[in-house]
Amino acid sequence: MAREQWAETGVGAVVLIAAASFLAYSLTAGGPRQAHGYPVEARFGQVGTLAPGADVSVAGVKVGTVTSIDLDPKTYLAIVRLDLDPKVPLPADSTAKITSDGLLGGVHVVIEPGGEPANLKAGSQIENTQGAVDLFGLVGQMLRPQQPAASQAAPTSSAPAASSPAPGA
Repeated sequence: MAREQWAETGVGAVVLIAAASFLAYSLTAGGPRQAHGYPVEARFGQVGTLAPGADVSVAGVKVGTVTSIDLDPKTYLAIVRLDLDPKVPLPADSTAKITSDGLLGGVHVVIEPGGEPANLKAGSQIENTQGAVDLFGLVGQMLRPQQPAASQAAPTSSAPAASSPAPGA
């Protein structure tokens, strides 16, 4: 009986050591990332479920990450700060869109390059933005179309309805 207790204690110790090593690794490898590119910001009317750490891509290729999201208390727009790869210069008139990977997928920022010769610089703002689309809201509107207003439903008349002639008359 005592031998079984020592075996269980040994297995428990191994599990605790493994858990501690995974915790130590996750704290060192998954710690806060330092910005390594150039920061820009974009303002959106709706960010949906976008969160810091989300990818920023151009033509499906990752070129940066979302570093923070804050609310502007004056305009009530979401200020999204992006950290972009310095090896990828983007035109100053580029457009930033928040898109999803599918119905249940993650949300990320897609940048569509513009045609202006001047490039975005560190600290600049992307002026052209398109916020997140509420897919479930759109599906709900398709399934439940809005009813017409009562005043537009059926015209009512105070005049008596015209009588139809009796059959056979």
